[in-house]
Amino acid sequence: MDRILEFASHHPWLAIATAIVAALVAVYEMRARAESLISVSPQELIRLMNQGAVLLDLRPAEQYQAGHLAGARLVTGEQLLQASDSLKRHKEKAVVVYDDSGSAGAAAARQLARQGFARALTLRGGLAAWRADNLPLTRT
Repeated sequence: MDRILEFASHHPWLAIATAIVAALVAVYEMRARAESLISVSPQELIRLMNQGAVLLDLRPAEQYQAGHLAGARLVTGEQLLQASDSLKRHKEKAVVVYDDSGSAGAAAARQLARQGFARALTLRGGLAAWRADNLPLTRT
């Protein structure tokens, strides 16, 4: 420990840079863990679907009609921000939001969590991950 203090006193800029890099790595790791807590894999989603999870599709109506997850509801961004009355009754259930790539799904899950939804989740990788696993889609 004395050698570390001696090194830091002789090389203050290097010690400061090392501390900054360590702090950035810690912040990155915490954010990555927080993101993984709100996302589920396609296989985990199947389990949640069997337990009665609510699925919300954030894609445009044309894409939704071309193929979506069984039981999913089409939801616009505005409806999601207001968490319409039909969604509020599901605050204690798992609510999984998804889009094509998963980028908008994470933000939507955080928004739902801020609105009081206990288990707001997103599909990791979005519908692209679902398709990559060759899982079925429902067409309307």
